[in-house]
Amino acid sequence: MALTGTYVPSASEWVRKNVEEYEASDGREGGTLPGTDYPVVVVTSVGARSGHLRKNPVMRVEHDGAYLAVASNGAAAEDPAWADNVRHHPEVELQDGAEKHTYLARELSGPEREEWWERAVATWPTYASYAERTERLIPLFLLERA
Repeated sequence: MALTGTYVPSASEWVRKNVEEYEASDGREGGTLPGTDYPVVVVTSVGARSGHLRKNPVMRVEHDGAYLAVASNGAAAEDPAWADNVRHHPEVELQDGAEKHTYLARELSGPEREEWWERAVATWPTYASYAERTERLIPLFLLERA
């Protein structure tokens, strides 16, 4: 089921631009983290407080049709705002290239979290340094097709 509501673009210019390019070109433009060759997907979530639709590029960590959304926030002391959105409204949309589908998100823990963390670091090694630079445990959300 497609999410409904009013889309409110990010206050972050690079996020807005990345999402606009990605969606307009089915991922051919804006399909990588700016300044890198690392692929991203776009996740649409419902705002925890506002109820507005929010869109964020996240690193493309995929395995057997499931995706991982890593709430690293660049090793900041707090989670990114989208993490709270997903906790409150676990139904999200994910666009990978031209493909867009509805997914259900759940926060990982224990051995399953460790297995997916290894996949995340293998995809983007910078995650390991983020984990060393922050005191919080970086939340991992597994997105599975609804």
